[in-house]
Amino acid sequence: MSDLVSRQCSPCEGGVDPLGADHIMRYLRQLPGWSVNETSDMIRKRFQFANFHETMAFINAKAWVSHQQDHHPDFAAGYSYCDVSYTTHAIDGLSENDFICAAKIEALLTP
Repeated sequence: MSDLVSRQCSPCEGGVDPLGADHIMRYLRQLPGWSVNETSDMIRKRFQFANFHETMAFINAKAWVSHQQDHHPDFAAGYSYCDVSYTTHAIDGLSENDFICAAKIEALLTP
């Protein structure tokens, strides 16, 4: 994961192909608990927390990472969980940016 964490997202305006299955699997192996959906155009993970305060702290930290990288996930949250999913809308699939941001989100919770 350290390689992905150290990288920065690059703007994606379309015109490039989404990542293929080989690249997706190589990146997923670096992201414990993340999975790809059945159409291979989105990665996702559920994060569990002890209470609402911890969930909201995570959401705020995730928002900061998203702003810094200019790459924003979809998410749903409740009292003690936050579901996060990434896709690159400009290419209707996955790009390296999705995996970079997922790694940065993981790093928020790694001591």
